[in-house]
Amino acid sequence: MSLCIIMFYFRSAIKFYWDLGMKMKLMITVVTCLVLWSVMLLSFSNVFKHQLLDVTINGSKDSEKPRDKLLGGLLTDDFDEDSCLSRYHKSFLYRKASPYKPSEYLVSKLRSYEMLHKRCGPGTNAYKKATKKLNQDENYAKKSVGECKYIVWIASYGLGNRILTLASVFLYALLTERIVLVDQSKDISDLFCEPFPGTSWLLPLDFPLMSQLDSYNKNYSRCYGTMLINQSINSTSIPPHLYLHILHDSRDQDKMFFCGKDQTLINKVPWLIVQTNVYFIPSLWLNPTFQTELIKLFPQKETVFYHLARYLLHPTNQVWGMVTRSYDAYLSRADETLGIQVRVFSRRAGYFEHVMDQILACTQREKLLPQVASQEESQVVITTNNTSKTPKLKAVLVTSLYPEYSDTLKNMYWERPTSTGDIVQVYQPSGERVQQTDKKLHDQKALAEMYLLSLTDNIVTSARSTFGYVAHSLGGLKPWLLYQPVRGRTPDPPCVKAISMEPCFLTPPSHGCEAQKGINSAKIVPFVRHCEDLRHDGLKLFDDIKDEL
Repeated sequence: MSLCIIMFYFRSAIKFYWDLGMKMKLMITVVTCLVLWSVMLLSFSNVFKHQLLDVTINGSKDSEKPRDKLLGGLLTDDFDEDSCLSRYHKSFLYRKASPYKPSEYLVSKLRSYEMLHKRCGPGTNAYKKATKKLNQDENYAKKSVGECKYIVWIASYGLGNRILTLASVFLYALLTERIVLVDQSKDISDLFCEPFPGTSWLLPLDFPLMSQLDSYNKNYSRCYGTMLINQSINSTSIPPHLYLHILHDSRDQDKMFFCGKDQTLINKVPWLIVQTNVYFIPSLWLNPTFQTELIKLFPQKETVFYHLARYLLHPTNQVWGMVTRSYDAYLSRADETLGIQVRVFSRRAGYFEHVMDQILACTQREKLLPQVASQEESQVVITTNNTSKTPKLKAVLVTSLYPEYSDTLKNMYWERPTSTGDIVQVYQPSGERVQQTDKKLHDQKALAEMYLLSLTDNIVTSARSTFGYVAHSLGGLKPWLLYQPVRGRTPDPPCVKAISMEPCFLTPPSHGCEAQKGINSAKIVPFVRHCEDLRHDGLKLFDDIKDEL
């Protein structure tokens, strides 16, 4: 009897613990599921928050590249970002939000141009067919040129000139629906990324006229000015190619290129080859043939170079590395930044001293740099800084072939405190003393310095300097322009604040076209005026100003 009872309780105990084990397993399973579910909910929540943050910062997730990286639609998103970091980073990471937006018409025109370049560019059947006709003596007076017409840019003169002329030739190509091809015999591909998606802007090395490009001059038989002089071009005689000589030494006949009647002839020529060292865009605005289109493209007239350069000219990763390393090291932590660009036009005795005096007179008069405290004020400034306010840091970026200007500024602000208590830090990336155009590293440094200057808050540049014109226009900055010294003396006033951020066309035509012959070009339209730094010479674009400068 006792054995039966024991067995009964034994079976009951086993059943109890079995049931308990199953319940425990069930509870463990439930708890595990709850924990996993909580983790999943937390993960989903974080993902949602990140997506919401991305939308808030970057706009719609429909595009991988945020709107601000594409500069308001100016740039296409058909490029691999890593292949050319500057295309996106230069505005997105290193510039303040731009007040200058491209017109919808300009954006549309650029997209149309990109498609045309892809159809007609190097390697296409259209390009191969067009090059075969270059050396033929066909007359295009009664022939249709077709969809694909070309303009070849020859690399010549310094880097500042080349950049200004690239923008000029590209705008002309945009207006006349030509394909722009650039001479790559120099270092253009070491400086800039390809600007057009799915094609190249580099003139192929097997271009039929490649060996002649460096020898073209005013005396070439197919130079447009020479053909006008010889009366060998007219509506019944159109050659397959023309050379355009748009340099500082151009003749009046060469400058007839800017006239409406001449453009009618030139438009029938399949190939144009241009050598230029001037920013000739202002004269395009004087041509009624282009004026209506230009106003639609650029409602803000002083933004022409600004938009074209941001679209067209993107430094290679090697150059961009120079820019970002210098910026992060010397400019990024400053409360204010000032760029000073000095172009040396003379090496006569005393030139350094009076230009240095001019820089100080300009920057201190315009409150761009603080004055140095006197001996008596120095102790007061030091005591005040130690007991009250935190001084501001002003970073000064100096670019010049000569280091003496930055050395003088650096020593001046190191030896004495400033009258305001602010700290001035002076930096010059390079000082190579001699311009070495076409040397790869020299040109890369020069381009990096132009971009660094364009990233400053304020800028002072030398009159007549294409380097300075590129730097301030690229940054959308209205500079203080240092007047060019005359007869070894510091000008008074030392500088002038620019009204327009556009570059200057230094040697414009002195004549008008047809009915306007003999009329001052600067009086034809209200938005083309004399350059501020040249007083009564040169032309540049302004936004409809009324008074003569």
